[in-house]
Amino acid sequence: MNKRDLIDAISDRLGDKKTATEAVNAVLETVQRTVAKGEKVAITGFGVFEKSERAARTARNPATGATIDVPASFVPKFRAGADFKALVNGEKK
Repeated sequence: MNKRDLIDAISDRLGDKKTATEAVNAVLETVQRTVAKGEKVAITGFGVFEKSERAARTARNPATGATIDVPASFVPKFRAGADFKALVNGEKK
């Protein structure tokens, strides 16, 4: 499922594609901005979005074998909640 499919599924429940598009965009933008600021977004039963630091490291180019210094960076991280995990494992409806 991509973003368009998600909007279509939500518009089926809300009855209006414009409202569904605005809702999906608002949720995604809010999560992205909040995580980018370094804050955690926790949605009970679904999961937690947070900013994580990736340490600097040395990598190797597989084609040439040359080593490359990769600088430290930040990456978004998601941890699924217990209810989400149970649903994926078929333990809950």
